[in-house]
Order: sequence, then structure tokens, then C-alpha cells
Amino acid sequence: LEYFMIQCLKHKAKERPEKRRGNKVNELRPPHLEQPARLPPIRVEESSFSQDMQWLLERGVQFADVAFYAGDSGKELGWAHAAVLCAVSPYFRQLLLGPKTRERPQSRCICRERDGGPHSLLSTWDGGIIDDMPRSEGHLTGRLTRLVVKDPLLCMCLWETLMFIYRGAWEWEHLQEALEEKLKSSLAVATLMERIRSLIGRERGPRDTPSARAAQLGPQTLVNLFNSPLYSDVIFMVQGSVLPAHRAVLVARCDVMAAMFSGKYAEARSRVVPIHGVSSDTFLSFLEYLYTDSCCPASVLQAMAVLVCAEMYQVKRLQHLCEVCVCAYLQSMPSRELASTGISVVRLLRRAKCHNAEQLYIWLLHFIANNYLIFSHKPDFLELSEEEREQV
Repeated sequence: LEYFMIQCLKHKAKERPEKRRGNKVNELRPPHLEQPARLPPIRVEESSFSQDMQWLLERGVQFADVAFYAGDSGKELGWAHAAVLCAVSPYFRQLLLGPKTRERPQSRCICRERDGGPHSLLSTWDGGIIDDMPRSEGHLTGRLTRLVVKDPLLCMCLWETLMFIYRGAWEWEHLQEALEEKLKSSLAVATLMERIRSLIGRERGPRDTPSARAAQLGPQTLVNLFNSPLYSDVIFMVQGSVLPAHRAVLVARCDVMAAMFSGKYAEARSRVVPIHGVSSDTFLSFLEYLYTDSCCPASVLQAMAVLVCAEMYQVKRLQHLCEVCVCAYLQSMPSRELASTGISVVRLLRRAKCHNAEQLYIWLLHFIANNYLIFSHKPDFLELSEEEREQV
């Protein structure tokens, strides 16, 4: 009896799918609904921080305030910017900074070799720092520090060393290749590499090769200069706040700033520059990007304010980073919060269109369409143009 029951159940189980298939032919099928459109991605350009700093070394001589000379011949080797050197290298800070710049004695930068013996790389010229010294054509008048390169290897490869420092002091492999091409001696390259490590205050690691993490740390080389009076040569007055800055960094990172400080505008001759139409917090965030290549607004409204400032000064990458921040904040809101928030997405759409944030404008249209039931009941939905409502 048990066997007979099991066989009957198996037979019925085989017949059941056929019956279902036969019945489904005449059944009404539910309508096929398309998947909601995916939100378009916001594209952000790759960082140009290293290239900007390289440009500053190659062509930013107008704001250079450090001159290098060969120790044996006295020949001029090149120009650099004290703010950048001090931000990257503790030895340059020791050499260039002091409690009293006019009265301090001649100083030296000492780097220790592996055997413990000191090796003098640099020293200040007799007379140290000179104010308002006549410069060669293209240089602004002002404070000038003259440094003597006493090490012959560093003297031969000063340009490669400065390029390494300006690009963030992390491309060790590229530096070694450049030194090998210049010196043609593995012993000389190893010796100079060790001295450069001492110069920037970095011990030799197991692998001195570029890495993703090291590349990310490259822009952080100027973080000590951000909002710092150290070698500051310009002060921005924003809503009563005093924000110190450095013309060399501003010129390298922002084309509009380069036109302001390099041309025949009043800002080029003034140490104090007033800024209007921007809040102090917004302009400080803008300066933070120029120095650190990163931007972290605290809210949607702050991100939009920085976006407007970036559009004003034509810094496209910062503008796109702010667009990403706005999208991330809105996407992180649950539906209930999105329905009750005081942030008007339609007004964000208007501002994005007004300030040429094309990617954000398109993204917000898709965002409104994907959340149509929420936004269609809001009063500001009627502020959309007829064409925009059709797209939604």
C-alpha cells in the first residue's frame, strides 16, 4: 500500500506541470515594466596636481624666491619657491627659516651618511637673505634667498632633484632612472639617492617604488601651507576673515588666479586682496582644494556653494568633484527623508544649469524621474519648464 501511494504521488507530480503549462496559454499575463533608468555617472578628470607643480618649477619663475648657485664656480643653477621646498623638506625648513631672518647667522643643511659622518649639501650665500634685490627679467622684486650647492653630485642633478620634490617626493623609481641617465654610475646614483632621502627626511624603505597610496599622498605635500602664514605673500579678505595664501601655488593651480597675479591687475601689486560674493567658508574650501587636491563639503548646500566658486575661477575638476558630492548626498537619503527634506532638488537643478554644471543638471533630471512620486507632489515641481517635465 505504501509503495502504491508513492507511485501515485510521483505520477501526479509529473502530470501537474503539463496542466499548468496548458492553462498558462489562456491566462492573462501581467504588463512588462521596464527597469528604471540608471542614473548617469559623473565623470571627473584625473588629478593634474603633479603636472601643475611641475609647471610651477619650469615656468613659474616670476614668483621664485630661492636661487641656487654652484659651490665651485658660483654659476646660477636655477630658481625655486621657498614655500614648496619648506613644505616638502624638513632640511629646507631648517635652512631657510629662523627666528630673525635678517640677523641669523649663515646656516647649513647637514645630511648624515650611513657611516655616520655628516655631509654638507647646501649653505646660504654670504649675506643670507636679501630684500628687494634686483632680479633678472621676469622676476618680481622682493625677498630673495641665495643657496650654495656644495655637493658636486647634487649640483649636477639639481634639476632632477627639484622636479622630484615639486611632483610630491614619491616617484622614487622615476628619480632613479633620471639620475642613472645623468650620472652613468651606479655608485654615484646610490650615493645621491641616499642624500636625497636624507634631504626630504625619509628613510630607505624595502621598496621605493610608486604605488597607488604614494600617488594619493603626493598632493598632501602642500597641506602644511594651507591657511598658513609660512612664506605667505598674499592675504585674502573674505567677510572679515583673513586667509593667507601663496601666489606661486595659486598661479600653478588656477588659470584665473594666474591671470590675476601675473597681469596688470590691481591684485598683482597688492598684498591684501578682497574677495566679494563668496562666504569665507566656501572660499576656504576652494583654497583647500588648490593646496590638497581634495574637497569634502559638509552638506549639499556647501557643495553647491563651492561648485559656484569653482565655476567662477574656472577650476573644472573641483566643479566636477562638487557635482559628485551633491549626487552622493542625495542618493544616500532614504525616500522618507527625501520627501520631507527642506532641500529643493528643483532649485538645485536651476543652479546647476545656471552655473554650467551640465553633468549635474542631467543627473538631477534622472533623479527626479526615478523618484517621480515624491517630487511630483511638491510645489516646486511646477517650476520645471515644459521641456524638463516632458523629459521627466
